[in-house]
Amino acid sequence: MKLISWNVNGLRAIVGKGFRDIFGQLDADIVCLQETKMQAGQLDLHFDGYHSYWNYADKKGYSGTAIFTRQKPLAVSYGIGIDQHDHEGRVITLHFDRFILVCVYTPNAQTELQRLDYRMKWEDDFRQYLCQLKTEKPVIVCGDMNVAHEEIDLKNPKSNHHNAGFTDEERGKFQALLDAGFIDTFRFQHPDEAVYSWWSYRFRAREKNIGWRIDYFLVSENLRQQILLTHIHTNIMGSDHCPVELQMIF
Repeated sequence: MKLISWNVNGLRAIVGKGFRDIFGQLDADIVCLQETKMQAGQLDLHFDGYHSYWNYADKKGYSGTAIFTRQKPLAVSYGIGIDQHDHEGRVITLHFDRFILVCVYTPNAQTELQRLDYRMKWEDDFRQYLCQLKTEKPVIVCGDMNVAHEEIDLKNPKSNHHNAGFTDEERGKFQALLDAGFIDTFRFQHPDEAVYSWWSYRFRAREKNIGWRIDYFLVSENLRQQILLTHIHTNIMGSDHCPVELQMIF
């Protein structure tokens, strides 16, 4: 089974940059999108053979997630069941026979860490949500998690220490999620490889490969033996993020 996760940074914009062709070329069984930045009815986007599920933020042009899947899920839910968190379209959960898939767009701590306190609350509640799910079935969680876990996960760790996405607090919460029984699949397969999934639009950062790895596939420990392949598609353009891939054996 081939899964793709991609923060598209505006789905309507990227559709004008060849998204339909890229979608076909990726030929994935499941495609999870983050930061769709749209409301219902603003885009007619369908792919033959895929079911689609959308979670929109209350605020127009903000956040949002979507999933396209060849296999129809047994059940679908939106958000994590906590009103404080569930107005920004950040989570979609699909229940399948053998696993549960969660697509997430984690809140950014923002400039001067204005939202760090909220982010800490989100992290605890989201971890609890995932831990509850994995008591039911194995879990795959993917998306833009807005944190570079270790120094290898960004080009300039020293100058970015204490900046949003690389604070000790955010990194600690990511480690707490791994300690709760989840595997960072790319780092599991590539322990020493510095590959990035996001680059600032400023200062020609992508051209210079001054990036961050903040897009992930995590799986619960009981799926460890079923991880087949992980890949970061740094050559695919259209967003300030690139797609990340996970292949699993089921």
